[in-house]
Amino acid sequence: MNDNPVDKEQTINEANDNLSAESAMEEAIARELNTDDNVPGMENLAEGIPEDDPSDKLREELEEAKDKYLRLMAEFENYKRRSAREWKEMKETAGKEVIISLLDVLDDSDRAAKQLETSQDIAVIKEGVSLVFNKLHHTLQQKGLKVMECKGEEFNPDMHEAITEIPAPAPEMEGKIIDVIQPGYYLNDKLIRYAKVVVGK
Repeated sequence: MNDNPVDKEQTINEANDNLSAESAMEEAIARELNTDDNVPGMENLAEGIPEDDPSDKLREELEEAKDKYLRLMAEFENYKRRSAREWKEMKETAGKEVIISLLDVLDDSDRAAKQLETSQDIAVIKEGVSLVFNKLHHTLQQKGLKVMECKGEEFNPDMHEAITEIPAPAPEMEGKIIDVIQPGYYLNDKLIRYAKVVVGK
């Protein structure tokens, strides 16, 4: 066993040096682990909350789109109900303007009917009836009604309905309208009734 005081003191000094070196190394490692600059985002990860969570933004956009969709559907349903109500009202009152304009003609017709019962003057009766007819035609023309003039015209199945065919009185009348049994009519330039005609062959 070595009892030399010098050797003991040297051994103690070496042990102290080793402890100091280990402590310095531990401090360095601790400083390295605690340095936030070495690993970006470590402070947020440590708290368990990412700096920017993309799912939150997507959730907000989804809620916004859903809200817009629900508003749009509600507006569309209101539009459908309003349109249905307006269409029903229009159908119920579509003929109101025409009926009102024909009331004067109806009044004249009533007066003419009374005159037929009391008057013996054929000329006066004919004049009264003629006035009623003229007023009726004039009122309907003001509303856009127009009679189809087709006598002597080429037969057109898109506009005319042939009731019968008869021998043409002249060669140039073959395939043309010789007589009109029932006139056709336009309403604001739109065909509303075919003309029933006799065609030459």
